[in-house]
Amino acid sequence: MQATADAGFHAIAFDMRGYGDSDAPSDANLYTPFHTVGDVIAVLDHFQVGSAILVGHDFGANVAWNAAMMRADRIAAVFGVSVPFLQPGGPSFLDQLRAAGADGFYMFDQMTTEADAKWADAAHSIPASLYWLSGEAPKDARWDPFDPARHMLRPAPGAPTTIDPAYVDEMVEAFGRTGFHAPLNYYRAIDTFFAVANRAFAGCVIKQPSFFLTGEADGLNAVRNPTEASLRQTLPGLRGFLAMKGVGHWPQLEAPNAFNAALLRFLRSQV
Repeated sequence: MQATADAGFHAIAFDMRGYGDSDAPSDANLYTPFHTVGDVIAVLDHFQVGSAILVGHDFGANVAWNAAMMRADRIAAVFGVSVPFLQPGGPSFLDQLRAAGADGFYMFDQMTTEADAKWADAAHSIPASLYWLSGEAPKDARWDPFDPARHMLRPAPGAPTTIDPAYVDEMVEAFGRTGFHAPLNYYRAIDTFFAVANRAFAGCVIKQPSFFLTGEADGLNAVRNPTEASLRQTLPGLRGFLAMKGVGHWPQLEAPNAFNAALLRFLRSQV
């Protein structure tokens, strides 16, 4: 926020539905991109912003990509982090994994009602998940989305030393107050979304200028194996791709200076 503001941009950040001080409905069906894209447009309307460049990480990236797909009239460009665009059409990626017998894929566990309790102790789950998904965790022990034995809630030595301790404390406090049911609803809403999107938006691509950034050590890369060439198939407006060395799933936290530099280069190329 500070880096973009210092560069002369008007930056707006808000708690996504279910997080922090935002509304947190209990019904998982209210967390599809149909709802969260509506949240984005409502925020833009509130601030009387006609069009915006969206920057999103993980589920935030998913919202950003889908907002660009659904509301090209309002979304000028996308800077996506860690999660690439999932093009609707045909069997969803979860159905493909089910058909392949990949029952140990982490999202299936996150979708269960039992996941709420597994995550409930924020003083443990936040530092542990930050550590095991980071580039600081040993490669042979780092989180593996397909191996339940290498899950993200194992006991960890602490949060990564690359991440600001003040941020970790803030997250522990926030999730200790709100719990995890609402954030986990994003996983539970995936099938609901694709049941409609696979018909309504089959074959859609993101034509706006875009950039994709990931950590080279991010375990999620095993799911899609993103490369500039593969991304360009569904992102014809792709302006660049960066895999940050030594960085895991949290590029904006693990390497904030390098992350901000890449973001600002992209933003400046759009004005």
